[in-house]
Amino acid sequence: MDILRFLTAGNVDDGKSTLIGRMLYDSHALLEDQMQAIARASKNKGLSGDELDLSLITDGLRDERQQGITIDVAYKYFNTPKRKFIIADTPGHVQYTRNMVTGASNCQLAIILIDARHGVTEQTRRHSYISALLGIPHFVVCVNKMDLVDYSQARFEEIVEDYRAMAQSMPVQEVTFIPVSALKGDNVVKPSGRMPWYEGKPLLQHLEEVPVTDDINYRLTRFQVQYVIRPKDDRFHDYRGYAGRMMSGELKAGDTVMVYPAGMVTTVTGIELGNRPLNETQAPMSATLLLADDIDISRGDYIFKPEQMPAIVNEVEADICWLDQKPLMQGGKYWLQHHSKKIQCKVEHIVYKTDIHSLQPMEGQPLLAMNDIGRVRLRLAEELCIDDYRINRATGSAILIDPNTYNTVAAVMMRVDE
Repeated sequence: MDILRFLTAGNVDDGKSTLIGRMLYDSHALLEDQMQAIARASKNKGLSGDELDLSLITDGLRDERQQGITIDVAYKYFNTPKRKFIIADTPGHVQYTRNMVTGASNCQLAIILIDARHGVTEQTRRHSYISALLGIPHFVVCVNKMDLVDYSQARFEEIVEDYRAMAQSMPVQEVTFIPVSALKGDNVVKPSGRMPWYEGKPLLQHLEEVPVTDDINYRLTRFQVQYVIRPKDDRFHDYRGYAGRMMSGELKAGDTVMVYPAGMVTTVTGIELGNRPLNETQAPMSATLLLADDIDISRGDYIFKPEQMPAIVNEVEADICWLDQKPLMQGGKYWLQHHSKKIQCKVEHIVYKTDIHSLQPMEGQPLLAMNDIGRVRLRLAEELCIDDYRINRATGSAILIDPNTYNTVAAVMMRVDE
């Protein structure tokens, strides 16, 4: 059974937490003790009878409940007979942009909520832009609170038209529009009889059926070494295995590969998972490779097929979201963590900062503050193997680390000149 990781994003009070709560409640994904806790919390809020505040299912932090908003990223796990799900319920406020980036970084689908009364807003544009920037391939635009506009087909179609016009300037790959009422349960788990004009699938069915396997790049073979295994005992005297993860693509025993930075070509003589031999391995599996030649290989080194060379760079432009309270300054020095590889780097130039309101680039900016999104040019202390983030998210992503505090200060999406 595969896993779909998705996020919900929208304006404050658009109903993100209620939507997730409704999905879990109507799909019978809650345990009895969870139901009892939600019933008690709903009663404490003054709700009468059997009425439940379904937003409490994800708004688990006490301070958040008191403010009536979601601040941190709330993760929820559930499954249906068809698929497992990991939900990231992200905050709607502008000042929590970095929280949304964190929640979205590993997602395969984004649910963008729009209040049917208010339509497309600045926050809708911002959340869609960030999701597209992070390379999320599937978008679901849920026009929520349809009960408050009398389930109007005309209003739904107006919002769809406005969103399509807005999304033309973004690298959005696929968008599905669904009219819902999270509060009433319309088109969340079951089709709504109050919107017979909508002929599409309800939300949960769409989430169960949207393809996710194609989101991994199986065309480009990329393996990064995490650990060199050398037992050095009588039983495994000559054993040398290279443990790591298939970041993308696949490898089979007998494949010809190149090792970087050694620059040597060799052959995969065996693949192991634990003590079990495998004929092949593919992303995102971890495995141990056995090679025909004795090559000097260290943690962070790369293995790929010679005909599928990645970009090898010591300077790179990247889109970043700045996460730290201390701003990024031009000339600043950081650690760039590219999975197992960590190297020093310097911010050569802030190419531009993205205006958070118009989403237009602003050049000549001396710094990036917390929650800012922009493009920078990084100079690296040594060469790095990468792919363009838009082509291969696994090998085009990285983080920046402050060398003094060891805080993660930026999410990095690298670009390769075409």
